Amino acid sequence: MGLDVLVIGAGNAGLCAAITAVEAGCSVLVIDAAQKDMRGGNTRHTRNLRAMHDAPTDVLTDAYSFEEYFDDLMRVTKGLTNRELARLTLEKSAELTAWLGERGVRFQPALSGTLNLGRTNAFFLGGGRALLNSLCHHAEDLGVAFRYEAEVTELKMDDGFCHGVVLTDGEVLSAKRVIITAGGFEANLEWLAEGWGDAARNFLVRGTPHNRGAVLKSLLDQGARKVGELDQCHAVAIDARAPLTDGGIASRIDGVPFGLVINRNAERFYDEGEDFWPKRYAIWGRLVAGQPDQVAYAILDAEGVSRFMPSVFTPISADTIEDLADKLGLDAAATRRTVDAFNAACPDGPIDQSILDGQSTSGLTPEKTNWAARIETPPFTGYPLRPGITFTYMGVEVNDRAEILMEDGRPSRNLYAAGEVMAGNVLGQGYLAGIGMTIGGVFGRIAGAEAALRLNRPNNSTVTTKARA
Repeated sequence: MGLDVLVIGAGNAGLCAAITAVEAGCSVLVIDAAQKDMRGGNTRHTRNLRAMHDAPTDVLTDAYSFEEYFDDLMRVTKGLTNRELARLTLEKSAELTAWLGERGVRFQPALSGTLNLGRTNAFFLGGGRALLNSLCHHAEDLGVAFRYEAEVTELKMDDGFCHGVVLTDGEVLSAKRVIITAGGFEANLEWLAEGWGDAARNFLVRGTPHNRGAVLKSLLDQGARKVGELDQCHAVAIDARAPLTDGGIASRIDGVPFGLVINRNAERFYDEGEDFWPKRYAIWGRLVAGQPDQVAYAILDAEGVSRFMPSVFTPISADTIEDLADKLGLDAAATRRTVDAFNAACPDGPIDQSILDGQSTSGLTPEKTNWAARIETPPFTGYPLRPGITFTYMGVEVNDRAEILMEDGRPSRNLYAAGEVMAGNVLGQGYLAGIGMTIGGVFGRIAGAEAALRLNRPNNSTVTTKARA
């Protein structure tokens, strides 16, 4: 067992772990199930991370305090989180942009017409693919080895110790420390159906087809403690015309707050203006999944369409609501009644999308509580929606050293986890835009540092894990 550290997964979390470990003097191998040009899992489709900062930086505007960040997280998760690990994540997020920048990652101002995140989120220049390439090049320069098309089928474990990692061809890899960053099981619709029922079979997978959960299943089967629920996930409303896998962020529909959303029966079913989109877009996949046939339709007018960045697919448009309904396959008369009732319930005056403006409908069930504007200016536009699952929350429990915990509460003797496979410790439900990358970066660095510390590498520089009391 000559190799110090084996990292499973070449995404954001895995690369942060590998770089931290090699900088501490460890020998490191990173393996990934995909071919090289598709490496990195869902990181390829990302574009930002959410970071705490007490004052403006060269990347982020104004300030985003720990207290505000923590309040945002508690609100979207409804308190379903490990508070110690949540505090640790948010506090250590303050280090991420500088740490990544020192390793070749470049940032850019927040894009306009999307989620208004310039204060809270740092956007990668060139998106997640550019971040991946920069970190991979940096890791290679430091001596990290990579193997692609190396899919793991199981872990060989005994009493919480991993003796080897089995690949699809039967080869067994071993290392003194193993860091799991292989993602979850969102591309395994059969496993999802165990929690969601047959509805899951109509889901689209926004990210990599390689996240089928083999590593997670092996861990759980061999005594790792489970965290999170099978049906909890990051699922957004995406264009129903997106491909089954790898549609990415371009397939997301961000127009929900600026119109109305109806199901196949032309009925509204949720408040489109409940909160700012970065704090609500990740609930809409679940909402659509609960509708007949797991489909819905966002309806907007010319004013609404101008307020957001459209998806990659050509909008479906018509000069009348009835013609739009026909193109969408909806009952024209029922759609007209819903739009007319909505318009009649809207207040006078313009909306202000930069604030929770309180422009609410009156007399509807459900009400639209912000940004309620009549849909009356042609052409009218419709987007067919389906649930697009990004990543799953059920995973393995970890401690503040990123060590995987076994069912009896003891930490594994040589297994660590970072990224999606342990994100359910922080995200019991709900989502904040960019926090997935934050969790991966923070715990990737912790896992790499702790693995090196346990190996007593002379060059080790630890990442402190002391959280705010």
